[in-house]
Amino acid sequence: MFISIRTLADSTFCSPPLVQGLIFDKLHVRPTAFSTVIFDIIVVAAVFVGLASAVAMFGIWWERKVAGHIQSRFGPNRVGPIGLLQSIADGGKLLLKEDLVPRDADSFLFRLAPYLAFAPVFAAFLVLPFGPELTFEPRLNVGVFWAMAILSVEVMGVILAGWASNNKWSIYGAMREASQMVSYEVPLGLSIVIGVMTAGTLNLVQLGHLQSGGLHTWLLFRNPFAFLAFFVFFIAGLASNKRAPFDLPESESELVAGYHTEYSGLRFSFFFFAEYAAMFVIGGIQVGLFLGSWNDPFGLIGWAHARFASPEHYSPGKLLLINAAGATIFILKCLGIMYVQMWLRWTLPRPRIDQVLYACIKVLLPMACVLLLGAALWQLLVGELAAVPWMPFGTGQSLAGQVFNPWNFAQWVRAGAGAALVSQVTLALAGAAGMALIVGWAVYSFSVGGKIKKRLTDPAPIVIMGR
Repeated sequence: MFISIRTLADSTFCSPPLVQGLIFDKLHVRPTAFSTVIFDIIVVAAVFVGLASAVAMFGIWWERKVAGHIQSRFGPNRVGPIGLLQSIADGGKLLLKEDLVPRDADSFLFRLAPYLAFAPVFAAFLVLPFGPELTFEPRLNVGVFWAMAILSVEVMGVILAGWASNNKWSIYGAMREASQMVSYEVPLGLSIVIGVMTAGTLNLVQLGHLQSGGLHTWLLFRNPFAFLAFFVFFIAGLASNKRAPFDLPESESELVAGYHTEYSGLRFSFFFFAEYAAMFVIGGIQVGLFLGSWNDPFGLIGWAHARFASPEHYSPGKLLLINAAGATIFILKCLGIMYVQMWLRWTLPRPRIDQVLYACIKVLLPMACVLLLGAALWQLLVGELAAVPWMPFGTGQSLAGQVFNPWNFAQWVRAGAGAALVSQVTLALAGAAGMALIVGWAVYSFSVGGKIKKRLTDPAPIVIMGR
């Protein structure tokens, strides 16, 4: 898996990633093919396995706490502080449960399905751009394509689980997932094409550098069509990840538990681990493609990284601190996407399967096609500033040799990108206002909800008439 990622990396960049280079220099190890493979195995085992597991465990706990607040309940609050150890307790319970295989099930496929559902999600973690140097392979030029291609394999685990269970409810859930996933992958792919066409690259690290100039340089605000494509991607991502209101493959009110009805014990937990880890991965792709990746809204991290990565001010220690700050911002953005997904789950009702497919074929798909055409015409007629923030303009441009300062608006005008500047600043202001309203709404709801009587845990006293 990680060997294929290294193979697809751009071989024109011969220098190893920053962290790998620092560790090899400290240990006096030559960067040979064998030492690189050993390093990759250690990183995958020590970092990414733990990260995927931690995200899944935190997501399971957080889902229950968010649901509790929305439904005026406490949620987990007994096992550890505010129930933080609830996921560990649930994991221990699932480990001790008996692993049952139905007598009439296909034993091999039944056992294979949970691993086939979790492995692609874990593989997608390897391309997430946590920072300019905190990426498993920053030279991978097909990062976006790799993530979406590997995530599409997850549907095979769901179909195998339903088919191998030899249960009609499981079959119904698996077929729903097959039709839903195949349908929503089309608008999902078109929305990704809009973002990639706007940026001009599939490399997630280069996408992060292109958005390092501040809020108005994020791809979400590059043009109105990219702005709307983000919402198409978000909705299609919910459907591809089986999140409510598109959780038809496991709708407990109709199909008992859908495709994993017959699963128990540890194999049952793999499906939930895959779902919550996939929520983070889908959020990471949205953040890397549209929401500025590891960059802050003011461009400070982009400016600092460009400064201390230059030969004049090169400082590995400061670059590591910058990458740590960028990774924190990236994770917080991903958690914000996860929170919105949970918010929708406990707010919106579940539609019928025909309504789900109608929304894809007759709403999202035409919308994505129109946005793709509009984005292409925007590139042709309006154009955008083809420069990387905090880096010199390329040869052949009117400001060749000058460092591009995205906050110097006069520089945009001199470069002939005045119209692009106006649209990006307008969209950025609108997006910042909308985000402020959403955050304010959430904070207000939590503050007010804490003062409301908990219906199920704090009942009103019984009043006896006549006393």
